Amino acid sequence: MDVETVGENASLDDIVTLMERHRIKRVPVMRDGRLVGIVSRANLMQALASLVPTVAEGSENDAAIREKLMDEMDQQPWAPKGLINVIVKDGVASLWGSITDEREREALHVLAENTPGVKGVHDHLVWVEPTSGFVISSGEEPPEAKAS
Repeated sequence: MDVETVGENASLDDIVTLMERHRIKRVPVMRDGRLVGIVSRANLMQALASLVPTVAEGSENDAAIREKLMDEMDQQPWAPKGLINVIVKDGVASLWGSITDEREREALHVLAENTPGVKGVHDHLVWVEPTSGFVISSGEEPPEAKAS
């Protein structure tokens, strides 16, 4: 069985088309023949959700916090910029995406916690072990799962 993959510079449109055409839920992202991440349908939904403007009180502040956090991530040479999405709601930063080194998880937590205005951090990152491609979730339940 062939595994469908994309390069690190693949467009969102190409990834969605590939997922639809092959009816797959995740697409490995490759650089120079090595796995550098995975894009899942959940990642696509998070990207879509982050584009929807919110009218909730404090959303302007949340947007500013997210922008500060994303800017800080851009300044870090170790940060997996293209693989991480951040959603801030009521001052709580939710980290979504893939990491290829478990040390990145702690570093991203520290970066988020030290961003002015952040009141808490939720970890929804998955670690993709580069050699085997094995995926390990953060173990943190999404907020909606805790409520049920």
